[in-house]
Amino acid sequence: MIKDLIRKNRAWSAAKTEIDPQFFKRLASQQSPEYLWIGCSDSRVPANEIVGLDPGELFVHRNVANLAPPQDANYLSVLQYAVEVLKVRHIMVVGHYGCGGISAAVDGQRHGLIDHWLHPIRETYDENRTDLDALAEGTERLNRLCELNVIRQVRNVASDVFVQDAWNRDQVLSVHGWVYSLNNGLVTDLGVSVSNLVDYQALVGRNHP
Repeated sequence: MIKDLIRKNRAWSAAKTEIDPQFFKRLASQQSPEYLWIGCSDSRVPANEIVGLDPGELFVHRNVANLAPPQDANYLSVLQYAVEVLKVRHIMVVGHYGCGGISAAVDGQRHGLIDHWLHPIRETYDENRTDLDALAEGTERLNRLCELNVIRQVRNVASDVFVQDAWNRDQVLSVHGWVYSLNNGLVTDLGVSVSNLVDYQALVGRNHP
């Protein structure tokens, strides 16, 4: 029930204030997160909770299958604001195993408008078909596609002019690729972090999507 959500909000606010009476006053006065989270819209992947951060400590952009497409004005607006105004120091692209978007992209079915949104994932599959088809069909293959999608989105973020301009002016900024497991609540770093143009060129040169 909607009224239950309002009741829970009141309880949450009271609990926060009891622990820290100035919490909301500080929160209202400024926003200065060090992190941008680009993640999936899946309700089982709550960004702040996963990394143990309070409101105000994590700038968040979410969409189906955690994509960072260079033609999406919504994502680009978030990225520019995070980099140029908030001056975040870390951008995390976070996928998750068991992602419905990953599965829908390659299940051979028609799902409507979402099929267009998921097109980059099908491209990633096609570019890595030999390696993916060598894996067991089902969870193992989809998990690897999830990882490859994150790596591709890291490259998208790192290739963007907002990010590269920040590096050119020596702004401290790193882009990371993570995958979250619904089974145990743990995040895995995929080891594709990019902190400058040299790192970016090295990532582009690797055998990745």
